[in-house]
Amino acid sequence: MSFTFPGGQSVTQIWNATRVQDGRSVTVTHPSSYNTSIAPGATVNFGFSGASQAGTNGVPDSFTLNGTACSSV
Repeated sequence: MSFTFPGGQSVTQIWNATRVQDGRSVTVTHPSSYNTSIAPGATVNFGFSGASQAGTNGVPDSFTLNGTACSSV
């Protein structure tokens, strides 16, 4: 899954996933031994904590999954 923060936020801690952040862009993937197969209609969860910059804490406008835009979040 990928998303872009609208401001200066950053991911400082993540669980049930791994992440790469380049500036405002974040890509989240699953660890190699976790949720290696997800059935159609099933869900997986992850969470993260972050750091913010004063006045720039909006939510991402969109998310993609495997390069395809998500229709709901």
